Amino acid sequence: MYGISGENDFKYYMQDIERHYFGCRSSYRYLLDNENVPFKFKSVITKYLKDNVDYDTTLESHLYYMEKDSFDYEVYKQLKARVRVVLYKDPARRDKGFKEKLLTIEQLVRIPASEKESQGMIVRELVLSKLALFAFSI
Repeated sequence: MYGISGENDFKYYMQDIERHYFGCRSSYRYLLDNENVPFKFKSVITKYLKDNVDYDTTLESHLYYMEKDSFDYEVYKQLKARVRVVLYKDPARRDKGFKEKLLTIEQLVRIPASEKESQGMIVRELVLSKLALFAFSI
């Protein structure tokens, strides 16, 4: 059996002058325990997402299966969340390689799980605007 090499490489938090970047293999518990993750995002998790999501859920799984009629979708929409995904260049010929896309949360949620699967979609990174997080009322 083969394991994913470098699994922890996809558990991270980074920032630049405008945005926060979260590796989607991170669980909500990992983010809450990480001292570098902004306190405001931790507050969003504990106040608004805790009822709908188990803390051991990864961002990857949560975002992949998120539904448009869910409260957590509205939270991420207010945060102007964008999601970096990787998918097949040509779903019919899976051997042709991958391409990367940055989708808004609205675009991601509009794609049914079955289509995500056929495209070979992998959710890699959650991107939040610092301004949107700052403006989000707790």
